[in-house]
Amino acid sequence: MTLKDQLDTAMKEAMRAKDALRLSAIRMAKTAITNKEKESGSAVDDQTVIGVLSTLAKQRRESAQAYRDGDRPEMAEKEEKELAVLLAFLPAQLDADELRTLVAETAAAIGATSMKDMGRLMKELTEKTRGRADGKLVSDLVKMQLQG
Repeated sequence: MTLKDQLDTAMKEAMRAKDALRLSAIRMAKTAITNKEKESGSAVDDQTVIGVLSTLAKQRRESAQAYRDGDRPEMAEKEEKELAVLLAFLPAQLDADELRTLVAETAAAIGATSMKDMGRLMKELTEKTRGRADGKLVSDLVKMQLQG
């Protein structure tokens, strides 16, 4: 079953359960996927859907943080609940220790030792972590690895 099919099934279940928040988050994801299909002119594969969902998850994280910084905890909670719905459709997220290990192994494999190698290392890691880790976290770990 493709991710699009899983989203369709989850949307129907959310409708039956009258779960407005879940339904809203899934509809948002389906709309973004449809827009991506219109851009490309063809149906999207699971990797593209993962990319779209990852982008939406990143937006929810950033919005939640902005609401917290703006002293709007109720809005931040809504964003975090939507984030949880989106994460359910993404591959299992890597924890910080797994990411550190992956960064170190990949840096050793391609011989990245200085900040000049950051671009090459990020390119490799982006492919390995797509949909499984926040890009900003990966970037921060790469900087720590290459600086010391």
